[in-house]
Amino acid sequence: MKRVQLFEFEDYSWFPSWLRACVTNLIVVLHKMLGVSEVLGYLIARVLQEKNLTKIVDLGSGSGGAMPEVLKTLHQTKDLSHIELVMTDLYPNKETAKKFNTNQEYKISYLETPVDATNLLSAPKGLKTMVNSFHHMSPKHARKILESAEENRQPLLIYEMAENKIPFLAWLIMLPIGLIILIIMTLFMTPFVKPLTWQQLVFTYLIPIIPICYAWDGQASLPRMYALTDIDKLLTGLGKNDFYWEYGPAKKSNGKKLGTYIVGYPKH
Repeated sequence: MKRVQLFEFEDYSWFPSWLRACVTNLIVVLHKMLGVSEVLGYLIARVLQEKNLTKIVDLGSGSGGAMPEVLKTLHQTKDLSHIELVMTDLYPNKETAKKFNTNQEYKISYLETPVDATNLLSAPKGLKTMVNSFHHMSPKHARKILESAEENRQPLLIYEMAENKIPFLAWLIMLPIGLIILIIMTLFMTPFVKPLTWQQLVFTYLIPIIPICYAWDGQASLPRMYALTDIDKLLTGLGKNDFYWEYGPAKKSNGKKLGTYIVGYPKH
């Protein structure tokens, strides 16, 4: 496989939840800048309408991620204003769960019990989504997720906002420059974080822990992503049980590519 197994700070249970939330906040800002909600909204709407589903179950939601913003986009789409979003995680974020579960205005809830993405039966019914989290899975666990979807006939949509195209050697050579660029980006993106906490400000501008963690995880995620040829290997042998699989580059309405996707659902 082209994919290379590196580490990210977010992989570890010892990584403080408040710091994880601060890094995730920056990713949400980046999603808005790039227009991820538009791309995801189109992909998700297609599956919801095709399979007549009313609920999205997001896996690996962490402290929120992109899906709340995507739901707003879906609610503006004809015949999808009723769609509900349930966020889940293997290690549920208690503060985020409290935030969403005490406000049902936007039809969002956060499941407070752990959900393992490799066992989709442990999740509520609905379209399962994995947004920018599939690359955290080893090939063994990635394959297990795809098998679980097909065996249990669960509709699944996986999205990564970048595509693994760069040779690993080129990535290594460009790594110092890439880290510097992302650290500088952090300084400019932070004012757009909502809600903007004192931790986000202090540990960005005074003690730059957040920029360092964000820059490394951002760079390390690129070679960890599954290239399209890797996805082809992961899906080998699947799709034989009246289950449909599709994958490829994701595109914005103007035709510009923005990441990759995998979609799977039962034909009948």
